[in-house]
Amino acid sequence: MAFDLEGIKDILVCPKSKSKLVMQDASLICVDPDCRLRYDIRDGIPIMLIEEATELSSEDWKATMQKQGRDPDSGLSHDEADTTGVNGDSADEGDGGE
Repeated sequence: MAFDLEGIKDILVCPKSKSKLVMQDASLICVDPDCRLRYDIRDGIPIMLIEEATELSSEDWKATMQKQGRDPDSGLSHDEADTTGVNGDSADEGDGGE
């Protein structure tokens, strides 16, 4: 039984950072560059326990983000990067309280 992230990608997040996940081979990888956890998928079931996750090296995480079409430094997708400022704030925010 194969795991399908597409159907639940909007509700399934990294339990540690609450960030989005991408699927790579038989695992889910957190897109947060400060977290970099990989959660295995066993028998079609993602094992979403922090204590069973593996932290990827910075190099491996960046390579995975690049393969997934995400920014290798921030983990953001192109759509997310277009709507998010450098510090993670929405591009519409911060008009000085006017």
